[in-house]
Amino acid sequence: KVMQRRDFIAALGCTVAWPLAASAQQPGRVNRIGFLWENPTTFPEALEAFRQELRRRGYVEGRNLTIEFRWAEGKLDRMRELAEELVQLRVDVIMAPSSVYTAAAMQATSTIPIIFMSHADPLRTGHVASLARPGGNVTGFSLMMTETNVKSLELLKEALPDLSRVAVLFDPATPSHVPGLKAVEAAGPTLGLHIQPVAAATAADYEGAFSAMSRERAQAVLVLSTPLFIAGAKPLAYLGLKYGLPSLYGPKEHVNAGGLMSYSPDRADLWRRSVDYVDKVLTGAKPADLAVQQPTKFELVVNLKTAKAIGITIPPSFLVRADEVIE
Repeated sequence: KVMQRRDFIAALGCTVAWPLAASAQQPGRVNRIGFLWENPTTFPEALEAFRQELRRRGYVEGRNLTIEFRWAEGKLDRMRELAEELVQLRVDVIMAPSSVYTAAAMQATSTIPIIFMSHADPLRTGHVASLARPGGNVTGFSLMMTETNVKSLELLKEALPDLSRVAVLFDPATPSHVPGLKAVEAAGPTLGLHIQPVAAATAADYEGAFSAMSRERAQAVLVLSTPLFIAGAKPLAYLGLKYGLPSLYGPKEHVNAGGLMSYSPDRADLWRRSVDYVDKVLTGAKPADLAVQQPTKFELVVNLKTAKAIGITIPPSFLVRADEVIE
């Protein structure tokens, strides 16, 4: 069962409260949104929140709005091709939720507005010039994942006080994992932790990665968030159990699949808020002038069934901080 705890709300930075835009939609005009993403079942709650907010603002699919979805379906090498399809369709704006999709969209166009909805680190990846004034044709909403990765490492140490060796699973092809890994490596010594980076570029690398962690005597795993790992939530959770390695992930989908813990900004909230920028762009605003916004809601989820299965005890003082505890 799932016990709802309390709202675990923290802000890594201030956010700007934009007024509800009066959608100056031209009568008879059909707005076209391009949406580049993994598949409809990855963060379905967030996708539904996005579509609901569009409807609330008067954008109705089939009447004055068309959403052109392009699904990568695990074939991340196709993203550039899919982004180019959206450019050829002359969509008004491209939604590219994460850093890998943003990069593909930026390769395909420098003129069509691109709005990211849950980008891990738009500044350190070079996708924007600054958070306040992004420049170019790209802006949106950030997970602030580099900072969140460090917080996740701190949480892992709190949950497992005797921890001294942590493996960090990362994808070399995910742009945000370069700054994310560097930040975790820098934070490790201050927490008394030895950090062991382990790369996985495809799902076929998972088993070998966990085997390497075990050989190097890792005591826990921090899994950096990326579409590749989200798609592999079940096999990653299985390997954590197989090798007896407590794992902390980004999105809670990993915990629902059997992972131990997750800590992440609330994606549904960010995707909902991104409609504000869709509205602004469709009514004439330039992405270069729209500041990158940061998360205000975070979720900590713990799976006690998994904790029991790998033989660890999570301190009660840690559990009371969780938004959800799966028993």
